[in-house]
Amino acid sequence: MSKSTKQWYASWFDTPYYHILYKDRDYAEAQVFMDNLTNYLNIPEGGKILDLACGKGRHSVYLNTLGYQVTGVDLSEQSIAHAKQFENDTLKFDVHDMSKPYPDRFDAVFNLFTSFGYFEDDNCNLHTIESIKAELNDFGFGVIDFMNVNYVIDNLVTEDVKTVEGIDFHQKRSVKDGYIVKDISFKADGEIYEFQERVKAFTLEDFQLLFKKAGVYLLDVFGDYKLRKYHSKTSERLIMIFK
Repeated sequence: MSKSTKQWYASWFDTPYYHILYKDRDYAEAQVFMDNLTNYLNIPEGGKILDLACGKGRHSVYLNTLGYQVTGVDLSEQSIAHAKQFENDTLKFDVHDMSKPYPDRFDAVFNLFTSFGYFEDDNCNLHTIESIKAELNDFGFGVIDFMNVNYVIDNLVTEDVKTVEGIDFHQKRSVKDGYIVKDISFKADGEIYEFQERVKAFTLEDFQLLFKKAGVYLLDVFGDYKLRKYHSKTSERLIMIFK
């Protein structure tokens, strides 16, 4: 029996297998990024941060330990249900569609680790940036941390197998119709599963057009989690600060 999904981000993220496949992500590096970013933005002590597409909330939890009031939102009900165990007076989680404004204002809105560009409808990508603008207070900053598409395409591994917890995840990567696509197939618990991740191949120039349409202003661009200068061919990340 084959399990598949069309609206991949709505169901793949809700499976336990998504979290198994990506369990080895470098969270120490992510925490260094959070340290660097909050210091660079000079977010006030006790300031409010919206973690947009927060997943299971690991980075929201860390930001909260730094002394910020954090709201983590995600479309995945299962991820938010998991994250709610970490809630306290200054940390909360909510199921929310990031293409719609969240009813609060923040000192910073973080969209981290390529959590943008999932929508089939381009208008939803624009609406997400417009929503971030609406979520910022007068002194707030928006941050989108995206893959550097030029670097990813130049270094694309077209096919590999990653074995985690005894599951062989067969991964095939390609560039199709303006998307970077990863097809994932595996057998687990006696069933065959097939999922596809599709992320719009946005370049810096594409984002600049979206920012212009949304009426926000690009302030800075960085190329890695140490906030070093962005180079279009060699930087692994495309980190954009705007307001």
